[in-house]
Amino acid sequence: MRYRVEPGLYTIGEATSDSPVLVTANYKLTFDVLRRELKGIPAWLLVLDTQGVNVWCAAGKGTFGTAELVRRLAETQLDRHVRHRTLVLPQLGATGVSGHEILARTGWRVVWGPVLASDVPTFLANGGGKTASMRTLSFRLYDRAVLAPIEMVHAFKWLVAFVLASAVAAMPLDSAYSSRFLGMGLLAAISFLTGTVAFPLLLPSLPFRAFALKGLTLGLAAILSAGVLAVATLGTPILLLVAVGMPGLALVVWLAMNFTGCTTFTSQTGAALELKLAWKPLVALAGAGLVLAVVMLVTKLFA
Repeated sequence: MRYRVEPGLYTIGEATSDSPVLVTANYKLTFDVLRRELKGIPAWLLVLDTQGVNVWCAAGKGTFGTAELVRRLAETQLDRHVRHRTLVLPQLGATGVSGHEILARTGWRVVWGPVLASDVPTFLANGGGKTASMRTLSFRLYDRAVLAPIEMVHAFKWLVAFVLASAVAAMPLDSAYSSRFLGMGLLAAISFLTGTVAFPLLLPSLPFRAFALKGLTLGLAAILSAGVLAVATLGTPILLLVAVGMPGLALVVWLAMNFTGCTTFTSQTGAALELKLAWKPLVALAGAGLVLAVVMLVTKLFA
């Protein structure tokens, strides 16, 4: 997760004082794709410090933002290298950067480039003109599905923690241990898969605008269904399922909110407000489940 390049000013080919200036993130894959597409085109690349995150996600989280761009313009002294005052920014960075504020604070004019790096050469050749296709990004089922693997990698530590906690909470090691552990493990796995796979796949069809409420709706449906299955087939005690289901539901909602940076559905301010409102109830929900599990474990061990 440290696949990044140093922020700063780079040149493509024999860039001159009249060459275009393109602003991008310091996620190395983003940087390399843009360099590849600009092969043979003299240009300047102004790389912002997005902490190794791509433009779209970084804009949603504020690191590809107005303040960072202003700071990077000053540090690189870009006005000493080029004589024009135009910056080409990726369209997917628009949620994080205020073009009119950049102009007011620095004198640099922001021009929004195409969505895809592959369209940048044509965009530059056309003098900054964009076709409708250059402005459009699809977010169909396949586009959302390809995001699931990285979400699973990020959240895998939570699945491991849930399974280990379930193994302890299911004690003692008597004849009913397996039914308790398997039932709790089932809920842990369902919580993990709901937040990382089901949520992105079902995103457009979920009710509510807030991602926390979308995750809450989906999480409740998935965990209740898994709980009924665990009781019916494994005979897992309901209180144990409640104990793991509460932090499981909190995990689904948290993962849903984490997905805000992957979509154009949200803004930075909206995501920040949602997090501010939701984190305390999520901590309380997860904490209540943990307390219930501890109480039940202690009661069983000392009964």
